[in-house]
Amino acid sequence: MKTISLKIDDSIYGETENIVKSIKKPRNRYINDALDYYNKMQSRIILQKKLHFESKLVSESSLEVLREFEQIDTLHESI
Repeated sequence: MKTISLKIDDSIYGETENIVKSIKKPRNRYINDALDYYNKMQSRIILQKKLHFESKLVSESSLEVLREFEQIDTLHESI
């Protein structure tokens, strides 16, 4: 485990202390669990943005291919 120094707003610290006392969980474990949860949420957001970007790229490419097929169909119909 790594040791870090952390400055926490007084209001957040007070709320955290109240919660860890009521759920009977060590502060260190509570903060580790909170960071783990937050990291997972941020990872999902990053993945969502990446997938959205890549989906747009594929969509544009798919539309281009569709247009080309339509041109081929039109060409064949006129023959």
